[in-house]
Amino acid sequence: MFEWLFIPLAYLAGSISSAILVCKLMNLPDPRDQGSGNPGATNVMRIGGKKAAAITLLGDLLKGLLPVYFANLLKVSPEIVAMTGLAAFLGHLYPVFFGFKGGKGVATSIGVLLGFSWWLGLIFMAIWFAIYKISKISSLSALVASTISPVVTWYLTKEIYLLFAALVMTVILLWRHKSNIQRLLAGQEA
Repeated sequence: MFEWLFIPLAYLAGSISSAILVCKLMNLPDPRDQGSGNPGATNVMRIGGKKAAAITLLGDLLKGLLPVYFANLLKVSPEIVAMTGLAAFLGHLYPVFFGFKGGKGVATSIGVLLGFSWWLGLIFMAIWFAIYKISKISSLSALVASTISPVVTWYLTKEIYLLFAALVMTVILLWRHKSNIQRLLAGQEA
């Protein structure tokens, strides 16, 4: 019964906005009021530079990774591991502490995937990096890596619950990036 507690705790962990906290600690403007208005690492880089963005990225990644890691460490069922990952991801997107207005979820999804399988997370990052080296477009890199992640999840884990979680994260990431997709199709995304 205790394993069900991982789900709300993961949501609460995901609800901690790394971008907002980093900007407050570094005396930077609120990322929700600057740049793209998105409280994520890319926007923090626009308003605060690489150091602030790197700290934000790490924070967002860890809040996806740690709940899943601890669920796996305590050997909870695969269903709970998958729901724990989804809860952390949804907490980032819809944070209870910040009016349910969060980031787009890429870094947190990477953390979740790393929790599912180190190889899965590393492959996601390798795909992201390869696409970015070619295109220099962060959103395109995230979209391609996210789209491939369910296939890699199934190949590496053969676990239906983890596959479902990866599919849900992919669909939501695509939806959250719909404006980026429109700009990509119009040749206007940088």
